Amino acid sequence: MNISYDYYRIFYYVAKYKSFTQAAAVLLNNQPNITRSIKNLESELGCTLFIRSNRGVTLTPEGQKLYTHIALAFEHIERAERELSSDRFLQGGMVSIGASEVSLRCVLLPVLKRFRQIYPDVRIRVSNHSTPQAVAALKDGLVDFAVVTTPVELPHFIKKTTLKTIQEVAVCGSSYASLAQKRLSMAELAQYPFICLGKQTKTYEFYTRWFSRNGLVLTPDIEAATADQILPLVKTDLGIGFVPEDFLQGESEATGLYRLTLTKKIPLREICLISRTDTPLSIAAKELEDMILNHQSS
Repeated sequence: MNISYDYYRIFYYVAKYKSFTQAAAVLLNNQPNITRSIKNLESELGCTLFIRSNRGVTLTPEGQKLYTHIALAFEHIERAERELSSDRFLQGGMVSIGASEVSLRCVLLPVLKRFRQIYPDVRIRVSNHSTPQAVAALKDGLVDFAVVTTPVELPHFIKKTTLKTIQEVAVCGSSYASLAQKRLSMAELAQYPFICLGKQTKTYEFYTRWFSRNGLVLTPDIEAATADQILPLVKTDLGIGFVPEDFLQGESEATGLYRLTLTKKIPLREICLISRTDTPLSIAAKELEDMILNHQSS
């Protein structure tokens, strides 16, 4: 059967209000058109759907059976329309982001605060991901987009937009404070214990390559699970660590942290937003993405 959607829509409202007149008013139509549409639907289905009386209309057994299915469908449609309307005006919905501690602290936090102030009804889910984990989550459709640090390897359907360049620095605790009084070569630096992120991270890969280019092998004594763990480990004098300069706001020798000066500067890294080119973003996700991009360009 190829029955008009409008017939079912009219049937739904007549059955819901048990009145041709009320259905016509809700649908902004006139009663003759409503009556004609119901007769056409009954003709195409080959059965009577309503029993008419002076008190209005009631459903026949066939009409009740049809209404059970039609009502469920129309309630889903109406719910979807309400949700889409809410999303369109950013009065609902959810945005899922993959982010590392570095990107969260160096880029995302002020933008997320502003987004929540403007759109308090949109839920935000931030997943703590390393760069490889974020790329995998994006490929699997688990996040709308991700903000990661380089180096990053991407499939062809994921694009990268640089948000910020970051400079990382070497830091130590009070037991190694004397090192802060001189310039250290890479060979001298390698004589001391190191704290680094784990081997599954791009940070580990980044420093492994940097050490290798200088004829050295990176052998961390402690592998931290997250970037936020490095400073407390350094302050406890467990070794020398590398952190973005943004992490050092409010930190000083008075807090037990010392910056080290190297003869060779640590190469710059980038914080990037990555997103799929083959899947459109929701209205809420697109708005947050635009706010992140505009925040960095302002």
